[in-house]
Amino acid sequence: MTFSFYGLLEAALLVLNGIAVLNRERFLKKIGFGEPVHSFDGSSQSSVKGQLMSLIFAVQTVMRMPLIAVNICVILFKLILG
Repeated sequence: MTFSFYGLLEAALLVLNGIAVLNRERFLKKIGFGEPVHSFDGSSQSSVKGQLMSLIFAVQTVMRMPLIAVNICVILFKLILG
């Protein structure tokens, strides 16, 4: 398999799909990523864990519907062009 721009985009799509389907109660609470802390002092966002939590929750809330549309387009592209 060659390294191409389409392969890179497909890998990014798969990672976003994986983040979008993570379950908060069954998986995220077990590893310490429970509920997001909404504070405006900026102390929770400076850590790596705080930034990962905000990334996960942003992907789960904002990117859910666009991911459905992009997945449908990729599936149709794969069906048509192989």
